[in-house]
Amino acid sequence: MKITKVISHVLGYDLPEELGYSQQYYSKRTAHLVEVQTDEGITGWGECFGPGNVALANKGIVEKVIQPMILGDDPMDRDVIWHKVYNLLRDHGQKGMPMQSLSGVDIALWDIAGKVADLPLHKLIGGAHRTQVQAYGYGMMLKRESVDDHVARFKDEAAAILDMGFTATKMKVGLGPKADVKLAAAVAEGIGDRGRFMVDANHCYTTSDAFYVGRALEELDAYWFEEPVAPEDLDGYRELRAGLRVNISGGEAEFNRWGWRNILENRGLDIAQPEVCAVGGISEYLRIVTLCHAHFTPVINHVWGSAIAVATNLQLLAAMPALPGGLHPWEPMLEFDTTDNKFRDELLEFPLNIQSQVKLNNGYVSIPDGPGIGVEPDLAFIKHFEIHD
Repeated sequence: MKITKVISHVLGYDLPEELGYSQQYYSKRTAHLVEVQTDEGITGWGECFGPGNVALANKGIVEKVIQPMILGDDPMDRDVIWHKVYNLLRDHGQKGMPMQSLSGVDIALWDIAGKVADLPLHKLIGGAHRTQVQAYGYGMMLKRESVDDHVARFKDEAAAILDMGFTATKMKVGLGPKADVKLAAAVAEGIGDRGRFMVDANHCYTTSDAFYVGRALEELDAYWFEEPVAPEDLDGYRELRAGLRVNISGGEAEFNRWGWRNILENRGLDIAQPEVCAVGGISEYLRIVTLCHAHFTPVINHVWGSAIAVATNLQLLAAMPALPGGLHPWEPMLEFDTTDNKFRDELLEFPLNIQSQVKLNNGYVSIPDGPGIGVEPDLAFIKHFEIHD
C-alpha cells in the first residue's frame, strides 16, 4: 500500500454570536481536516489544531511541505513516517504549526491502520480500559459586556449545562483577577452541590494574580485551575502547584515528548492536558501519556475541534490505563464544548450525538467501535463548508 495524496480541508462558517476567552474574541468557527488517500482505496482522516488563519497556514504545511515527503510511503509505517517528517522539519520548528500539521497527518495514518486491521483505534493501542467515558460541558465564554452581565449569565449557564446531564462544567476567565473571582463564585452558586466546576484562564495571569484567583478557587472548591500562567513559565506552574490546594492543569500549548519531559520533570502539574491534534498526533500522544504516567501525573485530554477530534479522543480515553488503579480509580473525562459547532454535530455520516448520550446516560459517552477512529465524515458537508483561499 502507498500514500497517493494528502488533502487539507479547512472548513468555516459564521457563528451565531461572538465568543471570547482571555486572549481574543472570535466570530467564525473553523476546523482543519486532513485526508490521506492510498492506492488501495483506503482513506484516513485526521485533524490539525489551530483556528482561522492558523489553519490556512497549516494547510500549506500539510500539502506543500509534508505531502512531498511522504508520497509513495507505506501508510502502515506511521512511526517511520513520523520520525522522517519530524527530523526533516526539526530545523524549522520543533513546536507550533509544523507539529500541528504533522498531528493531522499522523492521526489519518492511524485511521488507515485501523481500517486495514478492521479494528477500532483503541484495539490497536492495546484495548479498552473502559467502554464509556464521562464528559464535562465547557461553556461560559467571555463577551463584550459588563462584569455584572457576565456574572448573571455565567450563573445561569452553569446551571443549564448541568441540566443537560453533564456532571461537571468549565468556565472561562480573563476579565481581571477581582472580576474573575466574582465569575467563579457565580458558577459555584449556579451548580450548587450538583457537580464540579473548573476554571480556564488561557494563560492570562502573572503568578501573583494567579495566586490571588487560585486562593479564591480553593474556597469555592473548584476542581482545577487550567493554564493560570504562560506555558513557558514552568517555575510559575511549580510555585502555584506547591502553594495552592486547587489542582493545577495545563499543557495544551506544549508539543512533543521533549517539551512534555520538561513540564513533568518540573513537577508543575496536577493534571496533564495534551492536545492530540497539536502534540504530534497519536504516535507522539501515546509517548507523552507514557511519560505522564511515569511521573504519576493523570491525564485529561484537551479537546477542541470537529467530530474527528472528538472521536479520536474517545478512542484514546478508552485506551488510557487508570492511574494509579484500584477498585475506584481516578478516571479521565472527555472535554465537550457546548457552544455552537456544526463541525462537531453535523460533520459525520453517522453523528456521535454526544449531548443526547450525556442526557440519557448520566453524563457518559460510549466509545465508537468502528474501524480506525470509528467515524466517517460526510464529503458533501465538507464540500459545502470548505474555505478556498
